[in-house]
Amino acid sequence: MISLFLFFILPSFSFAQTSKNLTTASPKDTLVVLWTSGDVEVAEKVALMYTHAAAKNKWFDKVILIVWGPSANLLANNEKLQEKIKSMIADGIHVQACIVCANSYGVAGKLKELDIEVLGMGKPLTAYLKKGYSQLTF
Repeated sequence: MISLFLFFILPSFSFAQTSKNLTTASPKDTLVVLWTSGDVEVAEKVALMYTHAAAKNKWFDKVILIVWGPSANLLANNEKLQEKIKSMIADGIHVQACIVCANSYGVAGKLKELDIEVLGMGKPLTAYLKKGYSQLTF
C-alpha cells in the first residue's frame, strides 16, 4: 500500500507544489512559451521580446516561460539574456527550466541562481497542453 502511495500520489503532489499559482488564470488567458532555440537573435528579437511584452501589456493574465534544451546553455552563458530574464521575473513572468536539459549542459545551478524554477518539465508541459493553454515555441 505504501509503495502505491509513493508511486501514484507523491508525483502528483510534487507537480501541484511546483505549479502552484500557475493555473489560476483560464487556459485562454494563460500563455506558455517554450523557448528551445540556442540562437541569441531568436532569444532577443522574438522569444523573450514577445513573452515580456505579453506580460507587461497584459495580453494574457498569466505568462509562463519554459527554458528547454539549447536555450538553457545560451542563457547560462549570456549576461545580457540573464538581465532580461531577471527583468521578466520582476514583471511577473514565471520562468521554469527543464532539469534534464540543464544538467546535460551543466548549468542547473546557474539557472537556479537566476531564480528560475528548475524541475522535470515533461509532466508540467503535458498538463499545460492538455488544459489547452495558449502555447508558442521558439
